[in-house]
Amino acid sequence: MADTCGQVLLGSGLTVLSHPLMYIKVLIQVGHEPLPPILGRNLFGRQVYQLPGLFAYAKHIIKIDGKVGLFKGLGPRLCAGTIGTIVHSRVVQVVASQQKAVEGSLQHVVNETTKEMIARSCATIVTHPFHVITLRCMVQFIGRETKYSGVFDSIITVYREEGILGFFAGLIPRLLGDVLSLWICNLLAHLINTYTIDDSMSHTGEIKNCSQAVTGFFASMLTYPFVLVSNLMAVNNCGLAGGLPPYASVYPTWVDCWRHLSREGNMSRGNSLFFRKLPAGKMYAIDQKRFF
Repeated sequence: MADTCGQVLLGSGLTVLSHPLMYIKVLIQVGHEPLPPILGRNLFGRQVYQLPGLFAYAKHIIKIDGKVGLFKGLGPRLCAGTIGTIVHSRVVQVVASQQKAVEGSLQHVVNETTKEMIARSCATIVTHPFHVITLRCMVQFIGRETKYSGVFDSIITVYREEGILGFFAGLIPRLLGDVLSLWICNLLAHLINTYTIDDSMSHTGEIKNCSQAVTGFFASMLTYPFVLVSNLMAVNNCGLAGGLPPYASVYPTWVDCWRHLSREGNMSRGNSLFFRKLPAGKMYAIDQKRFF
């Protein structure tokens, strides 16, 4: 119990600190670009037009809503984090591996990954309604709506307009992305640790932890399109400007959203908050100017 409380407190602190980053990322994911491109230099020193990065976007939000505006949607996100941590901890305790395997073996990795997959999936399903509300609170910045103003009021609004299914908009791609990322990360880390790292080497533990972090980063990059599609479906056609044209088409299913983004070449939109390349032929809804 004490461990769970510690995890909740630590997770809540990290959530508060990282919230402005997620807020800006979500607005970019839905296609909100209120600032015109600027002439900058890429990694190779070549002059190119770039979309403003994290800090310029944050200044724009602060100019409109003040510093407090960077924390829109924090309440439901904290609820999701707290409940998710508790559910994950409980499920891990209940789902114990029946088959005992040698630590470090492939079977041990499969057993532990399966247990973690079940725990994460349960936590994701239980907390997804709060995730949906968080995203919609954030996206309200685009159209200056106040439709989702609190956790309980937002729950009533979603249920009244969309029913139970409204709370689980975008759940399937989110689950798929989480599961794929977990398996890719753990299996790649196991292969690296088994076939490239000699146990006789010094600092073996630190090297293995580093390989786990690297494979985790690689897996998150690889499965990012699932995150993007999930977030877009969570706000799609929900009555907010950010979920309607010109920011997004109305998608019947998440597969249609995936196909549309793939055709446009926007599967990585919002993945980077720095050195943001200007898409060719992009029409901006704010100034209605076309940049090539």
